[in-house]
Amino acid sequence: MSKLLDNVCSELQRLPGIGRRTALRLAMHILRMDTESVDSLSESIARFRHDIRYCRSCNNLSDEALCPICSDPRRDRSTICVVEQVGDLLSIENTGQYHGMYHVLGGVISPMQGIGPSDLKIDLLCDKLLTGEVKEVIIAISTSVEGETTLFYLMSRLKAFPDVKVTTIARGIGFGDELEYVDELTITHALMNRREV
Repeated sequence: MSKLLDNVCSELQRLPGIGRRTALRLAMHILRMDTESVDSLSESIARFRHDIRYCRSCNNLSDEALCPICSDPRRDRSTICVVEQVGDLLSIENTGQYHGMYHVLGGVISPMQGIGPSDLKIDLLCDKLLTGEVKEVIIAISTSVEGETTLFYLMSRLKAFPDVKVTTIARGIGFGDELEYVDELTITHALMNRREV
């Protein structure tokens, strides 16, 4: 294999979810692209990495000091949805069902990976709650062990704001799942979050 092709494949494999075969397929596609398109792709990636900022209010990705969500006057500022990563924010936004504000933690508490509460943007969230404008915090983080640890830590920190209602997104059994194969924690959440039909 060409050393140049091998180098490109090695770099592409560093991306999440990209194995050797996919990297080779992407490299061959890039080779078939016209040089202007490849230059444009390379420049876009470099500019994105060098010029992207984090919103000073919610920690979302932005080109400016404030992201488009935080600078939108039509958003409901009395509600904040707390998510782990920017990708989670985008997933919720794509539903078109939520019109409040967000707060991106930047991960979850994971002692095994050396990530503690001080590594997350929890203090920034608490600073926002001090304004008294926020009436509800919706916690929308994963149901992993690390997510549950983060949830319990957040709940303990948010007790300092008794006027703020704290909720979590519904957790339970997914559509099409068979009950016998669902883990106990998921079944517990499903029972706790049951509703009348």
